[in-house]
Amino acid sequence: MLVVTCPVCGVHGDETDFHCGGQAHVARPASTRPENVTDAEQRDYLFIRHNPKGLHFERWRCDRGCGKWFHAARDTVSLEFKAFYGVTELPPVELMKQATGTWAEFFKDKIKAGKAS
Repeated sequence: MLVVTCPVCGVHGDETDFHCGGQAHVARPASTRPENVTDAEQRDYLFIRHNPKGLHFERWRCDRGCGKWFHAARDTVSLEFKAFYGVTELPPVELMKQATGTWAEFFKDKIKAGKAS
């Protein structure tokens, strides 16, 4: 059983009280003109996701509390949650530094730019 805590309203419960929405930090192709979004960009947005062994960053929704979406850092091997944080926030710096593979690449520029708090 996964024990989840909503960082927005503080509700604490098992995974049946929440809804996992897949990978966090997925950027939608931004354009006011849809014809500027390529087929490859749209395909990647809809279907391409990381599925690492180890530290992973996910979206979750608080179904039995506030109904808001939030992000969580979770170890996919031990199933242990490492942190919960808001949808507009980045994970704690120490977790970004622990990230490997494609996550390490994703967070590298954010750590370097000092966007992490």
